[in-house]
Amino acid sequence: MQLRAEELDGHLARNLAVLYVIHGDEPLQSLEAADAIRAAARAKGFLEREVLTAERGFDWKQLTASGASLSLFSSKKLIELRIPGGKPGTEGGPAIVEYCAHLVPDVLTIVSLPRLDRKSQDTAWFKALTHKGALINTLQVERAQLPRWIASRLARQKQKADAATLQFLADSVEGNLLAAHQEIQKLGLLFPPGELAFDPVCSAVLNVARYDAFKLNEAMLAGDKPRLARMLDGLKSEGEAPPKILWVLAEEIRAVAKVQAGVAAGESLQTLYRNNRVWGDARQRLVGEAARRMKTAALGQALRHAARIDRTVKGLARGDVWDELLQLCLRFAR
Repeated sequence: MQLRAEELDGHLARNLAVLYVIHGDEPLQSLEAADAIRAAARAKGFLEREVLTAERGFDWKQLTASGASLSLFSSKKLIELRIPGGKPGTEGGPAIVEYCAHLVPDVLTIVSLPRLDRKSQDTAWFKALTHKGALINTLQVERAQLPRWIASRLARQKQKADAATLQFLADSVEGNLLAAHQEIQKLGLLFPPGELAFDPVCSAVLNVARYDAFKLNEAMLAGDKPRLARMLDGLKSEGEAPPKILWVLAEEIRAVAKVQAGVAAGESLQTLYRNNRVWGDARQRLVGEAARRMKTAALGQALRHAARIDRTVKGLARGDVWDELLQLCLRFAR
C-alpha cells in the first residue's frame, strides 16, 4: 500500500498497520509522518518504544531481538528502524526480509529511509518492506505546487491568502519546507483567522529561501526568468562555487540535446530519459518540452557558451562569471 504524506492522517484515523516505511528526501514531511504514526500508536496502546539506527557496524541481530522481546510493563511495542544511508548492506538486507516475514500485531515498526534510486527500490529487502507495510513517500514539493501547499497549511489554521500573497510566500521560502512551516505558524500567531493581506504578510515574513544549484535547472527549463535571476543571486550570496553551477547547467543542456537527437532518430522518450538519467515526472516533462522547443543550433550555441564560461572560471578568459552564468540561463530560457 502506498500513501502520499497528505493521506496519512485519514489512513491512521481508520486503521493502524504493523509496518510503515517513510521514504523520501523532504525532512518536514518525514518528521510529521513519523510523529503522526507515533501518536496513533500511543493511542492504540503501543507504549514501549525502541529506536535502532543502522549505521556502520550495526548488529542486525538487534532488530530480530527487539521484535521478539516485550517489556513487562507494556504488551505492545513500537520499533523505529532508521537507515540514514539507505543501504542495509549484505547482512541487513536478509535481516529485513526475515523480519518482515514474521511481523506480529503487538509490534508496530517504522522504517525511515532517504530517497532511494531505482536499483535500491528493486532489492529484495525494499520489496519486502513495501509488500508487508504501508509506504509513505515524502518527496520534495515541486516548485509549481508550493503555493497550493502553503494554502493548504494556512487553511489548517483557518487562514487564506490570494494568489499574489501565496506566490510571495513561495518565493520567500523556496526549497525549505521547514522554514515555510515556521513562517506559516508565525502568521497564525500574528494574525487572526480569515484573509491575509499582502502588505502585512510581506512585512512579517523573513526571506528564508534556501537556494539549491540542482534546482536551478528547473527554472532554466521552465523559462522562468525572474526565478533564474533570483536563484543565481541567492547562490552567489550564499557562496556557492561557480564550477558546480556550470556543471549542473551544462549537464542539463546536454541531456536536452541528447533527448532531442534521440527523438529525431526514432528512439522512445522513456528509453532516452533512462539512458540520460532524466528521472522524475516533472523533470522529464520539462526536458521533453525543452527538446521540442529548442532549435538544435541554439543548443549547440548554449554548450559553446558553457565552454567559454569554463575558461573564464579557470582564469583563461576575461569576464564576469556570474553575469555569464545568468546570460547562459537566459539564452536557454528563451
